[in-house]
Amino acid sequence: MLFMAICRDKAGHTGVRAANRDTHLAWLKGLGDTVKIAGPFMDEAATEMRGSLVVIEAESLAAATAIFDADPYKAAGLFESVEIRPWRWVVGAPAA
Repeated sequence: MLFMAICRDKAGHTGVRAANRDTHLAWLKGLGDTVKIAGPFMDEAATEMRGSLVVIEAESLAAATAIFDADPYKAAGLFESVEIRPWRWVVGAPAA
């Protein structure tokens, strides 16, 4: 099953994001095929990252939550909120 995490950064934490970006990206890449899509939300001018959207495959909401709990951005205190929801990829999904 697919799960998406909608992560919103705390205001004024661009430095925290920058300082932990390499570790976060290495963590995502280390998840291999578990990660289906991932990328940052941008501000209105598309110049500053303000959050993240990550879609992963996991057996359950509990398993997905455990994966997202290991995100280095979370450990660094970057996120104001994280919402994890089951998600169904309908349009543009890769062939099964």
